[in-house]
Amino acid sequence: MENLPVEVIGIILSCIGSARDIVIASLTCKKWSEAWHNHLHTLSFNTSDCPLYSEICSGHLQMVITCTLFQTKGLQCLTILMDDEHEFAVTPVIAWLMYTRDSLRELRYNVRASFNFNIIEKCSRQRLEVLSLARNSISRVERYHKFPCLVSLSLSFVTVSALDLSLLVSACPKLETFSVVDPDISMSDSQSSLELSSSSLKDIYVDSFGCDKFILEAGSLEKLHLKDCTFDVFELNGKGKLKVLKIDDASVIHLDIGDSTENLEVVDVCNFTIMWPKFYQMIAKASRLNNLRLWGVVFDDEDEVVDIENISVCFPRLTHLSLSYDLKDGVLHYGLQGLSFLMNVTVLELGWTMISDLFSVWVAGLLEGCPNLEKLVVYGYVAEVKTIEECQTFARFSEFMVQLGKKYSHVKFEFEYE
Repeated sequence: MENLPVEVIGIILSCIGSARDIVIASLTCKKWSEAWHNHLHTLSFNTSDCPLYSEICSGHLQMVITCTLFQTKGLQCLTILMDDEHEFAVTPVIAWLMYTRDSLRELRYNVRASFNFNIIEKCSRQRLEVLSLARNSISRVERYHKFPCLVSLSLSFVTVSALDLSLLVSACPKLETFSVVDPDISMSDSQSSLELSSSSLKDIYVDSFGCDKFILEAGSLEKLHLKDCTFDVFELNGKGKLKVLKIDDASVIHLDIGDSTENLEVVDVCNFTIMWPKFYQMIAKASRLNNLRLWGVVFDDEDEVVDIENISVCFPRLTHLSLSYDLKDGVLHYGLQGLSFLMNVTVLELGWTMISDLFSVWVAGLLEGCPNLEKLVVYGYVAEVKTIEECQTFARFSEFMVQLGKKYSHVKFEFEYE
């Protein structure tokens, strides 16, 4: 170890990350101490990683962070994630940001200061490539604020106006990944919609947010993920580069992704109320689709039936198909009539929430329609099997699956029961 260049030791310490462990490691010898002071690239203060931080009073911890941070030079990645029990004076917090701003490439920041300050002002016009903010108030975003190098922006539990959020996204000309989780976004009296525009954005994740109308202008978008969201209208204006569409436990009355479906490869819809004819028409041009998941989907019309034959024809490249069994009032929403062969499907995932004898018939029919299947995964809720009749049905299903496994010995069977 004594022959290692001090720069290499700095890289080793940077892989440790945790400030407490780095300081302890730097006591090994003078050379390691020098590496900490002059060649450390990554430093992390995180109450989740070090429970000891929670036992230290805010004033003492504030001093520890300041003394440790100010003994480094050229820091590139800084993480300061503090729990809500700690509140720091705003002066040292600003000093941390100002001390590292010239060299910093990545900043992950969740600190409760004694009063709000314009964190965007302190971070803008620098070399930041990754910025993650949590439980902060973002205000007074000006048009001269720029993040020329930022490629990833993550906002969690932030308070921000719709105008400031729009200006912030526009201030990042190279932004590729944007994540916003449970934000408190205020609208002005003259606003009824949130409008975001980015020509470089490729991946957007929106979690736990709702508004009347969300308009997204993103010509390069490849992945759209909406989770636990509520929108009357969601509009995506793109140029047909979308590859992944994920909707999880969301409520969207009118979903419009325009002509952005031709290059779709993955469609994953879970716990979503859907008008199947309209949704199918929207994705029907996705001839490159290889992964389709319709799980816990609620159909707007109880008599609607998903035509699996059309799925097999329109999506010839489909290799992964996931469907959850739904039988209401005698109507099976995924009918097998006229089923064509799903020639390229190698993985089939099927699930039920309420067991019935028809589920066995449905599974057998889909297996027959997938001649090149390699793996079948069955999901079920055993906790819902309570009555004697349901237990008998489940026993018959289990016996049927054993026989089916013998018939399709080349297929790997897996069962996931809750």
